[in-house]
Amino acid sequence: MEHHFPVRVYYEDTDHSGVVYYANYLKYMERAREDVLGIDVLIKLWKEQQIGFAVYSVNVKYTDAAVFGDQLDVRTTFKMDSPYRAIINQDIWKKEATKASIKGVVELICIDKNNRLLAFDDVIQLPK
Repeated sequence: MEHHFPVRVYYEDTDHSGVVYYANYLKYMERAREDVLGIDVLIKLWKEQQIGFAVYSVNVKYTDAAVFGDQLDVRTTFKMDSPYRAIINQDIWKKEATKASIKGVVELICIDKNNRLLAFDDVIQLPK
């Protein structure tokens, strides 16, 4: 199931030329992942069990820059690579675009407070 997360580009997101600073796309992707997993669930996991999630790797291709004022849609899908690693495709689309402006692939792991790997199924049910 594809999850949609709307983002509006604010002035603070841009560089001196009005184009979104490249690292801010990673922030948009993070917000979308938190939204689909449920921020309250993530907070509860950390506070009660000291279980969290960490980015193992990220690959981003930038093909069309967003600018101040753009309306974006972060489209997120999950699939499991192993019991311990989720592959998350996160593409960022401009409103009414025919192709993604940004294509991202994030590998996410689940860890405890001592940075030990945990199986996702033992902690949280990921969207399919």
